[in-house]
Amino acid sequence: MSAEESFFDCRSCFCSALRRAGRAVTQHYEAAFRGAGLRATQFTVLATLAQTEPMTMSELAELLGLERTTLTRNLRPLEAKGWVRGLSDDEDLRRRRIELTPQGRAIAVKAMPRWRRAQASVAPVLARFGVRLTEAKV
Repeated sequence: MSAEESFFDCRSCFCSALRRAGRAVTQHYEAAFRGAGLRATQFTVLATLAQTEPMTMSELAELLGLERTTLTRNLRPLEAKGWVRGLSDDEDLRRRRIELTPQGRAIAVKAMPRWRRAQASVAPVLARFGVRLTEAKV
């Protein structure tokens, strides 16, 4: 087997396929949010905080599946716009709790129709990568 042939199995690499699919889905949602003044990742943070009580950076990072440093980078523009704010934690002053502001909630509510359109139309994007979506029945 040649050196090139030994890499043929990599053509079906799950990691690579999921990364490509993830980028395609992100681009799909980014296109939906274009003109709304926020990115898909920012909407995700706002929507998550809209559903929760204020939470620590660690809790929010875990819930979003992000590293804390990535979350910190994502929160900076949201804080600068006044959409989220950090509060000191009464139990441990070294920790910050992140809270959605009324302005942040208003932006998230305004962007919700864009998210709904992206959500309703993402299946064909994923189908290009062999992923089929089904709605969960609860």
